[in-house]
Amino acid sequence: MLKQKRITVTGGKGFLGGHLLKKLNDCGCRHIKIADRPEYDLTDISSIRRMYEETKPEIVIHLAAKVGGIGFNQEKPAELFYDNLIMGTQLLHEAYLRNIKKFVALGTICAYPKFTPVPFKEEDIWNGYPEETNAPYGLAKKMMLVQSQAYRQQYGFNSIFLLPVNLYGPGDNFDPRSSHVIPALIKKCFDALDSNAQEIEVWGTGTATREFFYVEDAAEAIYLATLSYNKSEPVNIGTGFEISIKELTKLIVKLTGFSGQIVWNKSKPDGQPKRLLDTAKALKEFGFVSRTDISTGLIKTINWYRENRHLL
Repeated sequence: MLKQKRITVTGGKGFLGGHLLKKLNDCGCRHIKIADRPEYDLTDISSIRRMYEETKPEIVIHLAAKVGGIGFNQEKPAELFYDNLIMGTQLLHEAYLRNIKKFVALGTICAYPKFTPVPFKEEDIWNGYPEETNAPYGLAKKMMLVQSQAYRQQYGFNSIFLLPVNLYGPGDNFDPRSSHVIPALIKKCFDALDSNAQEIEVWGTGTATREFFYVEDAAEAIYLATLSYNKSEPVNIGTGFEISIKELTKLIVKLTGFSGQIVWNKSKPDGQPKRLLDTAKALKEFGFVSRTDISTGLIKTINWYRENRHLL
């Protein structure tokens, strides 16, 4: 049903975008356009309008986001709030004005309250304020959920809202200024091996838990939801498996071959205490089940970084 549709993917040059484009191509979609910098500035309304006129989509999959790890969130909360809010609001509104057939919005695990009962269920998303370091980003993305539901109620506009957990995989962002925990740890281990360092420093206490979602599985989930999910209630997409940052670090240290010490900088924040999704709704609504376990995904990611880091 998607093969003949004109699909525009915002953020198509990014980490998740590249894997989603491959998935769409593998599934026979032949009318795909990318809306990304430098051709389009999706925080600018005139650029958004030009993008719609030039790509003429029937379906929009909105992946574009300004995003980073805890340090980046602390440094740039205003930019994270404004850029993500304005992108989502204007893209969805202009899609409605053009009678776009379907708008697929990607939210974030950061939209959930700080102390959400584990596993996170979609109905708990409004039961509290997000973890402070993530709040501007998480709330900006969550406004797409409000807009999606409001536009369906008033206009009958078909938009959906997916809540992915932390992504990782080949092609991830390994820039230490803005990377998330898995690429940051992998880079630290390789840098330590290169310099014969005897230790690496890791932020926090290591007690926080996270769920990590292999990027090819995420692309599969987005494809299946685009194909067959047509409701505005949010849907979690993830693995339903959690691991502590301490155990994750030990696993990455082992898989990279670093044999030195791990030093925990407890003056740095842990972020949200626990993250684990209830993924039953994704299975029920569009048949998605994650297939890549954390060890397999990390091995693929580490191997990719080993082969490509000289190009980064």
